[in-house]
Formats: sequence, structure tokens, C-alpha cells
Amino acid sequence: MAGRLGILAGSGNLPAQVAESCRRDGRDLFIIALEGQAVASELPEGVPTAWYRMGAAGAILDRLKAEGVRDIVMAGRVRRPSLAELRPDWRAAQVLARASARALGDDGLLGAVSKVLEQEGFHVVGADELAGDLLTPVGVLTRALPDEQAEADIARGIAAARDLGRLDIGQAVVVQQGIVLGVEAIEGTDALISRCAGLKRSGAGPVLVKVRKPQQDRRFDLPAIGPDTVTACAAAGFAGIAAEAGGTLFLGRESALTAADAAGLFVAGVNCPIPEAE
Repeated sequence: MAGRLGILAGSGNLPAQVAESCRRDGRDLFIIALEGQAVASELPEGVPTAWYRMGAAGAILDRLKAEGVRDIVMAGRVRRPSLAELRPDWRAAQVLARASARALGDDGLLGAVSKVLEQEGFHVVGADELAGDLLTPVGVLTRALPDEQAEADIARGIAAARDLGRLDIGQAVVVQQGIVLGVEAIEGTDALISRCAGLKRSGAGPVLVKVRKPQQDRRFDLPAIGPDTVTACAAAGFAGIAAEAGGTLFLGRESALTAADAAGLFVAGVNCPIPEAE
């Protein structure tokens, strides 16, 4: 029997969707909601929840142990705080010191966090391990289909996103007619889409492409799309969205696809294996 699962929750739909899947399986849950990150209205009802600031690592670890948590999943968007906002206690300071220069990128910081959790006796799992139905399936999922230009833009976007991810910068790019209009950095995907709306050219619309980083640890920070992504792309005049099949989370899939069909936007799950040399 699986032990109690702890969810370290940021913002967005992922914490609630992971919780829903686990509760269907009869699993006991406990949520650590990160202050300034998680949103109360987005969290699942009826699940014991405690709120802590991100820098209170010692208190968080003690509470997880007191609650009998064995497995931990990191779920939801987390905006990187400044050091002043973080106000790290001594345990959080240890994490930052362990990450050292690697903390300049998300992978280094998250890797350091997971190592500390494992040293404390927890088992860190990925959201896709708990709710595999959230992964984007392969194929076109909408009535609208990518045309020849869109297919070429998707291929270009995959290559560009792989290079971007290799540098641990972001997971998404926007391509139009073979031109990379923008790449994702700290601002996130929605801001990338909004920025590229003012850069698009006449003719066939841009395509948003999201893929894993080549060095991605699947246990945290998998790229994700959802209804908000579709709404933003439709408002910006995009032609469609391509997400890595089996490597991208598709949250709120039913409502997202309904919105995409209404807007005439295509959504496709694409295979983009990582070359062994990487």
C-alpha cells in the first residue's frame, strides 16, 4: 500500500489534478502550499493543507515528517523569488549553497531540492507517475490540422527549444514561417505568447512549441499546456500549439480542446526523441 503523499504546491491546475487522480486511487494526501505561489482557490477541497513560505525549509521538512509523508511530488508553477523574498532559514541556505552556480537555472535548483528531500528519507516522484493520463498523447487532437508551413515551423521549433533547454533557460519557443519570434525565459509561456503577438507577420500564424529540456528530470518541471495556453494563443492570432507527446503535461484537456476547436486552433502531440548523444 502506497504511503501518504505530500504535494509541494505552486500555482495552476496541476496540484488539484494530481490530487484528484490520487484520491481516485484511495491514496492519503497532505499539501504544503507555498506562500506567494499557490492560490487557495486552485487547491483541492477536503485535503489537509498547511501554508509555508518557500524559505522555511526546516519547518516544511519537520511538518512533512510529522504528517507521516513518505512520497513527495512537486506540482504547480513556482515563480523564482528574490533572495529578499525567500528569507531562507538555515536548511534553505544549505540547499542554495549545494546548488551553487547551478542555481542560475531551474534544473540546478530543483535538483538540489530533490537531493535534500531524499537525504531526509523522502521519495521524490513525478506528477506523470501519479497521473499518467495528464501526458499529451501523440497526434493532432483538434479538428484543425497543421498545414505544410505549420509542420515546418514545428520542426524548427523543436530544434530551437532543444537548444534553449540545453542551456537550462526555458521550454517553449514561438515560430512563424521559419522565423523564431521568441523564446521562453523567466517570464513564462503566457508572457512569451503575449510578447510574440506584437511581433507576428502577415500570413500563416505562429506556432507555439513546448518540449522537455534534453537533461530534464521527469520528476519535476515538465512543460505543460492547458486552457490558459489555448486562450492566450487564440487571442494572439496563433495557428496552433505543438507539445511533446509523452513529455508534456496537458492540463484541463477537455476544456482546452473545446476552446481550441471554437477558435480554429490546432493542438498536436509530437514525437521528438532526444538523441542519445545528448
